[in-house]
Order: sequence, then C-alpha cells, then structure tokens
Amino acid sequence: MNIEIFKKLGMSDKIAQIYQSLLSLGPSSVRSLAQESGLNRGSVYDALKWLEDKGLVSFYHKDTKQFFVAEHPDRLLFLVQEQKQEAERSEKELAKMIPELVALHHTGGDRPVARYVPAGELNSILEDVLFTCEHSEEKMYRIYSAEGVKEFLYEQFPTFSDARIAKGISVRAIAIGEGGELRGLDQRKKLSSSEELSTYIIIYPGKTAFVSLDRKKQPLGVVIENEGIFRTEKAVFDSLWDKI
Repeated sequence: MNIEIFKKLGMSDKIAQIYQSLLSLGPSSVRSLAQESGLNRGSVYDALKWLEDKGLVSFYHKDTKQFFVAEHPDRLLFLVQEQKQEAERSEKELAKMIPELVALHHTGGDRPVARYVPAGELNSILEDVLFTCEHSEEKMYRIYSAEGVKEFLYEQFPTFSDARIAKGISVRAIAIGEGGELRGLDQRKKLSSSEELSTYIIIYPGKTAFVSLDRKKQPLGVVIENEGIFRTEKAVFDSLWDKI
C-alpha cells in the first residue's frame, strides 16, 4: 500500500506502519504490534499516542492487558476536513498579521536588500507589486514608464491590469516616450526627453524595482527593498508629478 497519502495527513513512516498493522491485525497489544512491525515498543507507543490524538485509534482493557483497535477508515476523511478547516483559520489569521510582519520586515535593518530577477521571471516583480500594495495602507504605486521596456515586463503577465483593478490598487505613471493607455484606477502624465531611456521604474511600498535592457536588448530586473530608498524615490516622483 502506498503510504504517501498517509504522510500528507501528517503521519511519519512509523506511524503509517503501525496504523496499517492495526487495520490488518484488528485489536492488538503493544507487544504484538512491535513484533508485527519490527519497531521497538517505545516507537509503537509514540505512534499509538499520535493516532489516538487524531481519533484514528481507540483502546480497551481485557483482563490485565491493553488492546488497541483502529477506528473505521472513514475517520481519515474527517481528519482531512479538520486539517482543511485549521488551514483556513490559519490563513485568515496570517492575513491579518501580514501588515504587521511587513512593517517589521521593513525595519529589520538599514542595509538595502537587492534581488536580481532574470528575463524569464519578470512577472514575479508584478506579482510582488500586487501583493505588497494589497497589504499596504496606501494601495498605490508609482512608475516611470520607459518606452520599449514595458512590453518585456507585462508580456509574462498580460492580465496584470485586470488583477490590479480587481484588488483596488491605483497607480500613477509618468510616461517617458510614446505609448501607454488608461485602464482604470490609474493616472498618467507624460515627460518629454531628448534621450532614449531604457529603464522602467516601479516605486511601491518599501521597495523600488528597476527593469532595464542590456546591450543585447535583453531585460534584467532588480528589486531593492529598503524603506529609506522607497521614501526618497516616492518624494522625488511626487514632486515631479506636481510640476508636470
């Protein structure tokens, strides 16, 4: 029998072995289970304790001996439901804690943390923008949109704007060059430049992402996580925004 499904329920190899032995043997003593499984009595006791706590095993006394018996296998389905409900409760509790954890993470040190993102994983930057903004108070980010770069960034996440709007996240964009369109919850201004710029910048809570083209016109992303850098970039952007 494949015990992988048992392991997904939290059983170790030894616990799964004892459980299967009980199913096949019927009511059994610790001694008989140890002989059947080849495990020492201490391991058998530990396994039975776990199974009993999960409601998969019960016991009774006969004469001076203690016998253990496996509950009906349907109990495994109840265990799955209990674990599912517990996971849902944990998810809700964790969701409430995320803003506090993010705040602690941002204040965990003054040294900026840089993460390099290769061309094939640029969508991870956009996913991080959505996640971070969704759990921030402002729910907004800012971008310098450079013509010729954004195509590389969004081609891996074509539904990004729809996901952003669905989460109620707004954006201010300063477009450098041609192109760009309004999709909802966004504002756009244009900045004229005599130079051809090849860096797309995203400024979002606690982080600043840069996507640039190398000499071979291949994109490379860098995400810098630092509250001080974020606030500086945000202040410069907002000042420029008000003047355009």
